[in-house]
Amino acid sequence: MRTTVRDAPKEGESLTVCVKVKLICRWSDNVERRKQLSQILIVVILGILAVYTCMNISPPSKPEQTDQTKINRLLMEHAKKTFLTGFVYVENGNDGSFADWITETAMEMIPLGTYIEGKFLAHTDVEDQETYQMILANQANDENMVDENGKLVKKDGQEPQVVQTSAPQIDTSMEKMMNYEYLLGTFYTVDSSTMADPELLNAKVLLEKNMKIDQTKKGPKVLIYHTHSQEAFADSVPGDESTTIVGMGDLLTELLNDTYGIETIHHKGVYDMVNGKLDRSMAYDLAEPEIQKILDENPSIEVVIDLHRDGVGEQTHLVTEINGKQTAQIMFFNGMSRTKANGNIGYLANPYIQDNLAFSLQMQLAAIAKYPGFTRHIYLKGYRYNMHFKPKTLLIEAGAQTNTVDEMRNAVTYLADVLDTVLTK
Repeated sequence: MRTTVRDAPKEGESLTVCVKVKLICRWSDNVERRKQLSQILIVVILGILAVYTCMNISPPSKPEQTDQTKINRLLMEHAKKTFLTGFVYVENGNDGSFADWITETAMEMIPLGTYIEGKFLAHTDVEDQETYQMILANQANDENMVDENGKLVKKDGQEPQVVQTSAPQIDTSMEKMMNYEYLLGTFYTVDSSTMADPELLNAKVLLEKNMKIDQTKKGPKVLIYHTHSQEAFADSVPGDESTTIVGMGDLLTELLNDTYGIETIHHKGVYDMVNGKLDRSMAYDLAEPEIQKILDENPSIEVVIDLHRDGVGEQTHLVTEINGKQTAQIMFFNGMSRTKANGNIGYLANPYIQDNLAFSLQMQLAAIAKYPGFTRHIYLKGYRYNMHFKPKTLLIEAGAQTNTVDEMRNAVTYLADVLDTVLTK
């Protein structure tokens, strides 16, 4: 029964009581109006759903088709829109339908999915940062580790596996090299954590890429640097830079400039020493901005070489005889920016992976033709190793800690000749 609001209090009633009565009555009126509005909205929504049902439900073509079948069909359709949105967009266009409106409205009333998605993304961002730091550290440390004296650091008392040396007699015909299994087995060693596939390692594609430098333009063409500048050899003299990997970089720079006329600069930045102690954990990360700065200041540079020295078991001696000289063997090393465990590593992306692979393969074939036995198998590993600077980027493992300085100097002499063959001939 509706309460009538009085305009004024009767005799004997206080003004306060009258105001309270008026407020109660108005509240009652608001409740009544809200109830009426809710009833109207319910009727409208039921009407919309009834119309939608009539428009979308047709007589079953088979007696066994039940309401459950129809519901399953609708759920599958929505699942397709949720998980195959690209196909649905192309198929149906981008115009929203009445069904889309119904679905979106319903999902807004069930926000659990959005909540889960938000929580997942937040967690992944943190996890990616942790993974990124881990990968940077692994990238710097996954080569054979040596101490400050150049001695191999053994893990669990086990000697590291020795990479197989390329055979002197190798069939380099295109017919043979187009066989992926032959190409992989003859020219490459693939780390167990790394993915390789026929699309990337296509001999025809790799050998057709032009690795020649443009010598018509002035300015340096080659940059040599060392992510690991503290690497030394069996008879290196402490304090004598010329007997370390940096000294080999000096020699290679001199040969390219003076003997072959390829303008080259040598950067001697140190990235594997922290507070006076050997620390490779962030070497690649520390080197990257400095190398990029040099490239920005010298846009004529086309070739980037990170010259390393490998670490092997103390019983292993990577040496061959070329022209009667004992010569350290070298190995080209490619970072693939993807691993079996993580797939493509987005924050270590490299747009030049196939160009890098083309460069190392062409160097490998030139070395085989001129100096059989000089090179070991090209090594493929999962991280990037700063090979994203230029299409013509090489990471070279020249010799090891068991090689002598003379063996290394002989190796650098032949390396310069192979570089000239690939870059200019």
